[in-house]
Order: sequence, then structure tokens, then C-alpha cells
Amino acid sequence: MKKTLSAAAMLTALLLASSCDINEEFQGSLTPDQVSTGNAASLLDGVYTSMRSPFQGATQVFALSEVTTDERIMPTRAGDWDDNGVWRQLHLHTWDANHSQVRDAFANLGGVVFAANDVLRPEFNASVQQQAEARFLRAWAMYWTLDLFDQVPYREPGESVAANARVRKGTEALDYIISEVNAVLTNLPDGPAYRANKDAARGLLMKCYLNRGVYANRAAPTFAAADMNQVITLANQIINTGRYTFATNYFDNFAPDNTAIGTENIFTELNIGGVSSGAQFDLWRFISHYNMTPSGYNGPAALPGFYDKFGASDIRRGTVYTYKNGPANPGKRQNVGFLIGQQYNLTTGAPLTDRTGAPLAFTREVRIIETGANLEVTGIRPMKYPPDFTNNGAGTTDNDMVHLRLPDILLMKAEAILRGGTATAAGTYGATPLALVNSIRTHGSRNAGPLTSLDLTTLLDERGRELYLEQWRRQDMVRFGKFLSPGEQRTTTSDPKYLIFPIPNQQLAVNPNLTQNPGY
Repeated sequence: MKKTLSAAAMLTALLLASSCDINEEFQGSLTPDQVSTGNAASLLDGVYTSMRSPFQGATQVFALSEVTTDERIMPTRAGDWDDNGVWRQLHLHTWDANHSQVRDAFANLGGVVFAANDVLRPEFNASVQQQAEARFLRAWAMYWTLDLFDQVPYREPGESVAANARVRKGTEALDYIISEVNAVLTNLPDGPAYRANKDAARGLLMKCYLNRGVYANRAAPTFAAADMNQVITLANQIINTGRYTFATNYFDNFAPDNTAIGTENIFTELNIGGVSSGAQFDLWRFISHYNMTPSGYNGPAALPGFYDKFGASDIRRGTVYTYKNGPANPGKRQNVGFLIGQQYNLTTGAPLTDRTGAPLAFTREVRIIETGANLEVTGIRPMKYPPDFTNNGAGTTDNDMVHLRLPDILLMKAEAILRGGTATAAGTYGATPLALVNSIRTHGSRNAGPLTSLDLTTLLDERGRELYLEQWRRQDMVRFGKFLSPGEQRTTTSDPKYLIFPIPNQQLAVNPNLTQNPGY
């Protein structure tokens, strides 16, 4: 009797795969009769689960989008965080087509597309809404593949996986993504945020139109007024639903119970503490020192120049935050935002030490290779997702991972107006770029104070302040023409080839329809 894989079992195997070798096997050796029919609802749940691998945690899409920018550095601390130099290569813009994070991001974004196509096979009889959700999630993964790699492999649902995937590039890929999102928008539900929904689709379309000129020419993008007006129209549609309001506290959007209190969140990935969440999604674990609670890996840090973009009163820079599944914190020590200076046991108030017994006091100064007695404390530590103390021991977290929020919609609308779109009002946020930005800054959840003027440079800074560590920084810096500029650790202008990532060599070896991106 011939043994077959169920769709669910095959998806499980795919999600466990972190190397391109396994991904290549799925691309090149399975045939349709090796997949048995399954329940469409279960298969769709599998697509949502497949999103965790490329997006959740501090690796893959997050690493490519953040460590390559002015927001985040992953210093080598003696023997810790060396990892054959992969983190240094990202920050210094010296990666190549064999880079492990580049390889895994490409493969696992493809895994989302693969899983979504499975739902869409006719024998599974998915409902209209189930098909719409699967097509949206496929479009989301394709969009990120386009943004990072400029080439998007694809097959039609039910097409033999023994055949090489075809490839769409640049604006051709973008036009397909736009058409797919528009085709399914009306069949998507209004919510919740952790499912594909109408406003998530509108937000993705805003990203598409705002970046159309980037995907046509990343080195010198232009911005058509018609595209900018599309951004503004979509923003107004989202605002006018009345479904989103500023949270009581900025960090409510990222807290363990952000499913309930994250009132700004439009599109998230559901995590259930004690039950299931993305591997290593607890982003605090990467930045927390070994002696902190919860304990961590003592790795990434923020650069001082980015920290200095925040005003002293800006709650986004850091505050004392009381929340569900949080610490008692009777001493009212800062526990979210950018951690700098002496750190404390939040429960007892006792000052912490590093492993040498010296005070655990995080410093502004940080180098990409740290040596010496203070290597454990260098660097400001960004704690955006408040740690889930209740479920920390279970290895899962209740914090939903955030993709899209209301402030991003307002900031994109402001940018579209600055880039030539027609100003229109929606909601109570104003019609001018300055009013839109100040509606965010002056809300009590931020307390950042109003700006007196606004240009594109200031707007890029504001996007950084509002959206840090939400995976948009690289995309924003490319669009604003700043990604290649020298930084605090990388002192020379980068080669324009680094505006996109290379196609991993393992993928080129198995699919002749892929071609290496220029310069690699």
C-alpha cells in the first residue's frame, strides 16, 4: 500500500523546516496524489500557523527588516552572538546569497504561499470567506517576498509541485498582489484583528500603492499622485469604520492581553499563552540579560542615535507599565520601552548585576564587536512587547504579534499628502500631514508634544518613533532614500545592490526560473 501524506501532516513538516534543503524537497518531489483531502478550516488554520515562522521572533523577516537599519544592532559579545558573523553582516550591509537569515526568510515566506495554495485546491471545497482569507495571506507573503527579494515564485492551486515555480518580478508582481487583494476584499470579515480582514486588506493595499515607485526603481523612486490618492482614500475608509481608537497606553497594543486592549491593532498574529505561539516570539528574551526576569539571551540593542530621536516625555521611549501577566513592580521601575542605566529585580527592587558581579547598568555606547569587562551591559535594550510573566515558563506567550495599527495608517496618509496626494479629512485626525502626525504625538498615550512643522525627514523620524521594531524600518528607509546612508557603526555608503536581498543560492540551484539579483 502506498503511503500518502495528509495535507495537515505535510504542512506540519513544512513548518518544522528551517532549511532550504527541506523547502526544495517540497518544491521538487511531491505530486498532487501524495496529498490527501482534508478539512478546509483546519488547512486555513495551518496557513495562519505558517505565518509564524517568517514573521515572529527576532530572525528571518524581522532580522532583515530591523538589524539592517539604524534601529537595531546585534553586537557580538565575546563568544555570544557571533553565529559566524551573520548579525554583523546584516548591520554592516555585507550579506551574500548564502546568508542563513536571507535563506530562511525566502524559504518560509514561500511556505506561507504553499500552505495558502493548498486551501485553494478545488477538492477541499473551501467557502468563499475561507478562500478570501487564504488568498489574502498568500498576497501578504508575496508582498513581503517582493519587498525583500523583488522576485515572487508562484504556482496555481493544484498545479504540480514537480514543475518549477514560475516567477513574477517587480511591478508585475505588485500588480498581481493588488489585483488579488482587491478581488477578495469584500469577502473578508470585518475582524477580528488576528484574522485576515477587510481593513488589513486596505492596509496592505496602502503599502502597495505607497511603494509602487520603489518597486519600479528602488534607487530613485518616484511617487505618482494617483497612487498617493489611492493611499489617502484607503486610509479614510479604514478611519471611517470607527473600529480603531488610540489605546489608553501605547504599550497596550503589545501587551499579553493585546487581543482585548490593543484598540489600535488592525492585523495581528494570534498567540495564546500556555497553548501556542510563534517560536521565540517573546522578543524580550533576546534583549533581556541572563540575570533579568524573565531571563534572556543578552543580545540585541538599540543605537544611541535612534534613542535620541525621542523626547524625554515621550511615553514610547519608556514608562512604568502595569499590565495583565506583568510583574508586581512596587518600586515603579521602568519596565517597557528603551531600558538604559541600572536594572532592577522588579519584584524585590534589588539592583541587578551582570555575571561578573558588576552592576547591570545598560550603557548608551555599543559596538558591533564587544570585548572587555563591560561587554554584557553595552547597549540600550528596547522592550516593546511587555514580557508575559504568567506564561514565560511554558515557553509560549499571550502577546499577539502586531502587523498593522491605526497610527501606521495615519502616518501613511500624511506621507501620501506630502508626496502630492490631495488632502482630505476623515475622523477627528485632521486633513493636513502635520495635524495627522500631531494627533498621534499629542494623545495621552504618547505625550510626545506637537511638532511645529513637518517634512519628509521629520516624518521618517516619526515613523521610527511610532513603529520601532514593527518590521517596517528597512522598507521605510528604502522609500525615503536613507537605507544606504552611513550610520553609527557602518561609516560608508552601501552599494545599491543592498536595496534588495539576493536570491538564496539553494533556491537558484533548484529553480531555473529564478535569476540572481544584480550585484550578487
